[in-house]
Amino acid sequence: MSTALRVEGLTKRFAGVTANDNIDFDLRAGEIHCLFGENGAGKSTLSSCLFGLYRPEKGEIFLGDQPVHIASPMDAIGRGIGMVHQHFVLVPEFTVLENIIVGTQRSGWRLNAAEARQKIAGICETYGIDLDLEAYVWDLPVGRQQWVEILKALYLDAQILILDEPTAVLTPGESRILFDIVRKMCARGMSIILITHKLTEVMQSNRVTILRKGRVVATLDTCRTTPDELARLMVGREVSFTVEKRELQPGETVLAVECVSARGHWGETVLRDVSFSVARHEILGIAGVAGNGQKELFEVLSGVRRPASGTIRLKGEEVAGMSPRCMMDRGVGHIPDDRFREGLVPEFSVAENIVLGWQRSPKYCKGPLMDRRAITDLTRSMIADYQIATRDEHVVARKLSGGNAQKIIIAREFLHASGLVLANQPTRGLDVGVIEYVQTQLLRKRSEGFAIVLASEELSDLFNLADRIAVMFKGEIMGIVDPKKTSVAEVGVMMAGRREEAVSRKERVPA
Repeated sequence: MSTALRVEGLTKRFAGVTANDNIDFDLRAGEIHCLFGENGAGKSTLSSCLFGLYRPEKGEIFLGDQPVHIASPMDAIGRGIGMVHQHFVLVPEFTVLENIIVGTQRSGWRLNAAEARQKIAGICETYGIDLDLEAYVWDLPVGRQQWVEILKALYLDAQILILDEPTAVLTPGESRILFDIVRKMCARGMSIILITHKLTEVMQSNRVTILRKGRVVATLDTCRTTPDELARLMVGREVSFTVEKRELQPGETVLAVECVSARGHWGETVLRDVSFSVARHEILGIAGVAGNGQKELFEVLSGVRRPASGTIRLKGEEVAGMSPRCMMDRGVGHIPDDRFREGLVPEFSVAENIVLGWQRSPKYCKGPLMDRRAITDLTRSMIADYQIATRDEHVVARKLSGGNAQKIIIAREFLHASGLVLANQPTRGLDVGVIEYVQTQLLRKRSEGFAIVLASEELSDLFNLADRIAVMFKGEIMGIVDPKKTSVAEVGVMMAGRREEAVSRKERVPA
């Protein structure tokens, strides 16, 4: 196979930190080449250099056999390199069509919508993508917004496509469709650079390059390796895919939710008669395809969204409708599903994010001023205790990897929580090493007597950690099951809208 792209000796540094250290990499025509590594290993930095978002300090990039200088994304696009970012670069108020063609060279001073619509419709037909071009992006589920990004790259005639964590917001079914389309792209001569932390997806690539601490550890033919070997090469040690969970007897009930309903921004019902309880020493898992009410449930439990009806009792006290401040003061820790938008202020430092929400506490203030010494001492302790990889406490959060950003949130919420932790998608977008760490921390809090409500779209998380699993579909709970007595397939049937009692022994599918 011919070489579509080659990198020799690429090095990129940020404020004294070497993100890419003398990287050698090649991409063959028509292949899926996976970049695999821990959060912060340098995968996204390398792809950003290839797309012109960053300029490396040294090294060369070749397209075919020709050396090229890529000074900007416009340069990259002009040379046939497209990129679908992990965090979408879309204008929510624009339609799908407008998002695809806005800012493109071919649009000129006046958008030729008819011509663009015809070309995009042809692309959709070629790859089997079903998307309403007149729909507004803000009205699309997050999984369908992904297709808008991909269509934009295809509209610009990309021959090399960089996919940065493309399935982080997709359901398992959507992920399968994505990989079917990616294989069609490769069959038509495109080359794909895939950045993912999911080993099942790595194994669908042709080759995999493993990065660790900014350096290439190995490049392997995927068919000649195993998930265990890849995980070991990635973190430099053996990785356990299951964490040890002690058998614990649940204590008194911490949280009791009865017949809770809630409405969305447009008055639609997003939660309907939700009831469950969770006790000390217990993890209640929440399973469901994205967009079935999990986020709204956590917003209600944390005080962000007011319920329309029902009761919520925390340690016996009625708390339905209380503010987030009141819930925090009552010892509720909340790990939101979007770490950079809802869990952190990206432009704040590590120290400022560690005390975020508690900055007015007497512990961190001297009169009207913040006690910088106390905050610094606390932050340095948290950095050590939670193994946060950062140069110091002054680094701004947006410069950290997703795994280290998540550790800041966990450190802050665990520090102030006193009985209940709400964890919504705590392992989303993390590598296997950090997933193992997060799971271990949640089990530690369970052992300490906390009650934990844990939502995850990764069923392996729930079967590893949860004592019971509540399955949600369209804002309702289809049933609450014991993971030791239930198969993944049975939970999957419930996620599709079948109630627990309807999943009879005759209908059940073995795992």
